[in-house]
Order: sequence, then C-alpha cells, then structure tokens
Amino acid sequence: MKVVLFEDVKSLGKKDDIVEVSDGYARNFIFKKKLGAEATPKALNDLKLKKQNEEKVAADKLAEAKALAADIANKSVEVAIKAGQDGRAFGAVSSKEISVAAKEQLDMDIDKKKLVLKEPIKAVGTYQVPLKLHPQVTAELKVIVKGI
Repeated sequence: MKVVLFEDVKSLGKKDDIVEVSDGYARNFIFKKKLGAEATPKALNDLKLKKQNEEKVAADKLAEAKALAADIANKSVEVAIKAGQDGRAFGAVSSKEISVAAKEQLDMDIDKKKLVLKEPIKAVGTYQVPLKLHPQVTAELKVIVKGI
C-alpha cells in the first residue's frame, strides 16, 4: 500500500514522502497514530498543491529579503561610545547596541542574532557589519562608531 507521510517516521521516510508499506503496518500503526494517509489521487493532489504553496512562500520570503538588503545597503547607523584620545573605546559595541540604534535611527527592527559580529567593536571608526537576512541573502550595514 502506498502512503503519504504527514510526519517523519524513523526508518521509513520524511514528511511528505510517498512510501510503500504493508497493509497491516499502514492500518495498525501509520493510520492509527495519524502519521500518514493512503496515497489516493486526492491526497497526492493535496500534497502537490501544498508543495507549490511552500515554494511560492519561500520565493516571496527570498524576494522580501533581497529588497530589504538593497534598502539596508545605503543606510548607516551611528553609535556613540566613551573613548580615549587614541580612539580606543573604554567598552565595546555589541550587536544588541547596533540593533537598538537601528530601531531608533532607521525605524527598522533588526534582530541582534542576525548581526554577524565576529567580536565586539572596540575602536572608533566605520565598520561594515554583515546582516544575515535569509540563508541566501546577506546585507552589509554601515556602522559608524563615534567617541564621546
């Protein structure tokens, strides 16, 4: 019997896979636990429509991320920090401070976890901070650190 899986089943298949199982296994395990349904023409059509919808949503998210990356590319954020005469900061600028400054200055909600800082910024100057918007899209946010 062919079965469309609704969830991952160990040693059988992943979600939305069409697998061949024995009739007893399908009736007594898969159907009872609502892990899948018989692969009827209606179920196969529903699966096809679901996959098309997921692809469309993924394409929309990718386009949205690319548009946001283009918008961020020509904007900058200023962050002030206490610094000595040689330009070295007494503290550090973290991704949280950059996120808060972006919210205040650009009115953009940027998640601090999406900012890719290898280490906190500890000197006055201009930096390009990578911003991971989507697995395929990375933008560069210009961060200007000024000493007080």
